[in-house]
Amino acid sequence: MNKTPENLQPESWHRYFAINTNNTAWGMSETLEDVLSNTELLDMAHASAWHWRIVGTPLNQMRSTMLLALIHARMDMGPSAWRYAESMKKYFTEIAETPDWELAFVYAIHAWAALSCGKLDEYKVSYHKASLCLKAIKDHEDRAVVLKTFSLIPKM
Repeated sequence: MNKTPENLQPESWHRYFAINTNNTAWGMSETLEDVLSNTELLDMAHASAWHWRIVGTPLNQMRSTMLLALIHARMDMGPSAWRYAESMKKYFTEIAETPDWELAFVYAIHAWAALSCGKLDEYKVSYHKASLCLKAIKDHEDRAVVLKTFSLIPKM
């Protein structure tokens, strides 16, 4: 965990918990094979989103929405995964400055959310776009980070 804030300002603590719950949830999402009964993972993702909603920028908030889409998809919570995925996809694909690695995450998670709620056509389109975006990532370390999530998506 990051160093705790040295002040009592609520914003500092919200940011502290937003960062730590986000990092914990992402780490768990990349390592857990069976997430269906892992309520801690779900709680971490929602806690992160709540804290970012209070102190985060729109970018922080949409990244937490991306995390929610991922966790809900992994837990077979199709309808909510799809709502989160649609929201974050709209945001990130309408921003001209979305980095290559983040766009790959967007499509990978969108594909997983589509699959989790039975939208096979959308799954195929987003999975294909994620594959293309993944190949286009310039930095090898960034590609490796995205691959951790992409490699977990069920193949159809």
